[in-house]
Amino acid sequence: MTDTAADVTAAAKALMPDVLDRLDALVRIPSVAFPGFDPEPVHRMGQAVVDLFEAAGAEGVRLLDVPGGYPCVYADLPGPDGSPTVLLYAHYDVQPAPESQGWSTPPWEPTRKDDGRIYGRGAADDKSGLVANYATLKLLGADRPCRVILLSEGEEETISHLEAFVEANPDLFACDAAVIADIGGQEVGRPGLTVALRGDVACTVTVRTLEHPVHSGEFGGAAPDAMTAMIRILDTLHDENGDTVIPGVDSGRWDGAAMDEPVYREGSAILPGVDFLGTGSLADRIWMKPSVTVLGMDLPNTAEASNVLLPSVTAKLSMRIIPGSDGDAQLEALMAHLRSQRPWNCVVEVEKVKVGHAFRVDESHPAIPAAMDAMRQAYGRQVESIGSGASIPLVASLKKVSPDAAILLWGAEDTKQSRIHASDESVDPDEIERMIVTQTLFIREFAAAM
Repeated sequence: MTDTAADVTAAAKALMPDVLDRLDALVRIPSVAFPGFDPEPVHRMGQAVVDLFEAAGAEGVRLLDVPGGYPCVYADLPGPDGSPTVLLYAHYDVQPAPESQGWSTPPWEPTRKDDGRIYGRGAADDKSGLVANYATLKLLGADRPCRVILLSEGEEETISHLEAFVEANPDLFACDAAVIADIGGQEVGRPGLTVALRGDVACTVTVRTLEHPVHSGEFGGAAPDAMTAMIRILDTLHDENGDTVIPGVDSGRWDGAAMDEPVYREGSAILPGVDFLGTGSLADRIWMKPSVTVLGMDLPNTAEASNVLLPSVTAKLSMRIIPGSDGDAQLEALMAHLRSQRPWNCVVEVEKVKVGHAFRVDESHPAIPAAMDAMRQAYGRQVESIGSGASIPLVASLKKVSPDAAILLWGAEDTKQSRIHASDESVDPDEIERMIVTQTLFIREFAAAM
């Protein structure tokens, strides 16, 4: 095992050609776990992750059946007696990459562009986390300083079944620190430790006004159209500033590092001249305020539209909720609000889809200074404490299993350029290298301090 930060950095750099070859191979597997997609690539990807960690020298790597879902990759690697346990997490499923997103390169073929980044679906989210964990194991070697649990999930991007599995099998996942390699700093070379995650709750709302479609010319003007009623209902979710305003839904203020506006503007792809939504600081709006999004609606597209009034329309809504809020209560507040909106006495039906709880890191935990120091050494600059509007539901389950464990949220998915979930997703290889160094140094320092 190497002795200094410089040694770890040199070893990581020497390993990078192998790391990037392995990343390329993983990106080529279209491991979309959404319902309706071919399950074969997801299962193939699970086995590829087993092979990946075995190539890193891990023993006993196996696929564990997760009831109702895809298997997780798991290994329990022993360390010295009395040493702490560090869990390394990433996920091997990815978002879909439909042609309608407008990719400039094939999403399942890793492509290097002049900016040095690697483009492809999952290159950042979260196959970069998988190869970072692979390389961390390689650098730690067989004489690793502590026990390490490997956990890689196969359905993080869709409705996951892993949380219930973890909570039902606490002995498998109990740890002193959980490293979640599925996020990133504001931009490449700018280290950020995420200390807060918004939660994600979702529901569907169906509006019914007619027994069946009717001619819009013959009956329009008196008979209510379901789509028009739906528009009226959705309009009540935001005020004139664009803030989400729903009775009983919590809001707050951010007290950590600021969100860099140029970074956010580039990453969000807001068109020139288009205003930001909401009030308060930019960090408040994306990390400590709720945000409702209409994810989709069941209704005719423009090519299929005809001159009829629609009898019913269904929309799927997602609401990001702030750290410190109760996910179940926040979803109920949203659903109650939707049920109370009945323009023209239309029929409104609301159904729960999921609850993903928000999370705030306990920054007083002794692992946090070790993580900050490791990241500072890897990046050569001070570390920001930042938030994330994204959600990682597994975190709440890991805290149930190990209430005293530290949760470390970091990775190579920079806000400015990664474009996760969107077209032309990409990752910077240097950021992967820095995260390998960070994780290796953290594990060594944390193990020495415990």
